[in-house]
Amino acid sequence: MTIQKILVVDDSATDRFFLTELLETSGYEVIGAESGEECLAKVAANPPDLVLCDVVMPGLTGFQVTRTLTKDASTAHIPVILCTGKSQATDLAWAMKMGAKACVTKPVIGESLLALIKTLG
Repeated sequence: MTIQKILVVDDSATDRFFLTELLETSGYEVIGAESGEECLAKVAANPPDLVLCDVVMPGLTGFQVTRTLTKDASTAHIPVILCTGKSQATDLAWAMKMGAKACVTKPVIGESLLALIKTLG
């Protein structure tokens, strides 16, 4: 599967803007969502090829979103990368337990994220 359309989920407009610019400049189509609930609605309406999701958000957390997507047969094929501002060791363990393909630390390093996305495509 080639990754072309990426759903960026973050309650921070600044982080969403940074990630959108990075990904669009690299040729990806980007859709944004401000919450876990909005993410799940957008995935149901128009499934992306990849979800890039913040961990800490009001309402549904990135962990809850990941678990919901990976446990549902209709969305389990969509890879999820979680972004965290906290200790990566703890969040990485939870991310993998919930079914995420990877967990990256904020601030996100553009080249590293793009290389990771290529490995998932």
